[in-house]
Amino acid sequence: MQQRRSAAGRPSGTDGSDFSYRMVVDSRYTKVAKGKSRLSSLLLIQGLVLFVGAILMLLPMIKGEDSDVLRLSSVILNFLSLLVCELGRRRSRSTLLNIYLIVSFVAVGLSVACVMKTNLPFEVIQSGVANCWEKQSLQLIEALRVFIDLLVKIFAATTTRSLIYNMSPPKRSS
Repeated sequence: MQQRRSAAGRPSGTDGSDFSYRMVVDSRYTKVAKGKSRLSSLLLIQGLVLFVGAILMLLPMIKGEDSDVLRLSSVILNFLSLLVCELGRRRSRSTLLNIYLIVSFVAVGLSVACVMKTNLPFEVIQSGVANCWEKQSLQLIEALRVFIDLLVKIFAATTTRSLIYNMSPPKRSS
């Protein structure tokens, strides 16, 4: 028997009537793949923001000033949360992703507490950004870093929650 040439994208060796036997990928799996990809890029951004935070934490220590325990614990928790999230993303472990959500928002809370402890937001409101920039440029950069970190964590949290939802098996209705 002679095989027909494949026409219009039809697989060779078929006349097109076997479409009902072909396998279809469930939409949950494609959503998981897209979610993992999006979470990977968000983790990269978080890593860059964490790197800037670590540098800003080290600058006062190099000058001989005391280290801030809240800032140090925030950087450490952020780093640990990134490691846990990367493991959970690669291995599709929803428990690790849930741990990431908790630890990362505790770390952001510590970062926000560091910024609020300096009274910088109130000084900016009273005297303006230009006047505060000359005196406290590192603290303003740190406040901007915390704000960006908070925004990225919100996007990462929504992506992680949808990823966890799509990774879990569908509920059976009885």
